Amino acid sequence: MKIGSFLTLEAFEQELGDYDKYRCKVVDINEQYVYIDYPVHVKTKRTSTFRIGTHIIAEYIGEDQSVYRFNTVIKEKRKGKIPTLVIELPKEDEIKRVQRRQYVRVEASVDVAIHSASQKFSPFTTVSTDISGGGLSIVVPKHISIGESEEIYLHLVLPMHSGKYYYLHLSGEIVRVIKNESSANTASIKLLSLSEQDKQVIILYCFEKQREARQKETL
Repeated sequence: MKIGSFLTLEAFEQELGDYDKYRCKVVDINEQYVYIDYPVHVKTKRTSTFRIGTHIIAEYIGEDQSVYRFNTVIKEKRKGKIPTLVIELPKEDEIKRVQRRQYVRVEASVDVAIHSASQKFSPFTTVSTDISGGGLSIVVPKHISIGESEEIYLHLVLPMHSGKYYYLHLSGEIVRVIKNESSANTASIKLLSLSEQDKQVIILYCFEKQREARQKETL
């Protein structure tokens, strides 16, 4: 980790009962502390300052392209040309190398149509919040009652940078449903029986989105 490194932060949100993710940049670093700019929520794009004493989990990509993770805490806030939050610099033995996931998961809003394999709910259209070669998360309208372990059919539309659109007809299983009082519910889906061709199309789409995100970071 060095000045200019990007960090992904996870902080537990009491209202949601889940961890929310944020992105920030290392502004300065010394033997004791890391100074980061104000984190931006990955989904809402809103800036957060966090409370002093907030415990967070931070991840970054090392020079060997491996992902590293450590636990830390917000120590103070500092004003200046770039307002910063101060977090504790972990000791070397407190930084853990993370096993990379089999598939890259990226934020992506693509059109999805969902059908129940057992006719337990009416078909509906929605959008994804993220996607990988092994699954995706979707927004679930409030009037739809969908449960974990349900098998579904889904139709995805993936727009590529070339201008070409891929229309995929897939099967999946609901592995998790997150209910939110103030916003729409979300559900995580594991894709089942993917053909090699469909899998490669999704992975290519994810790589394109990942490259697009990196280009934005360097602007």
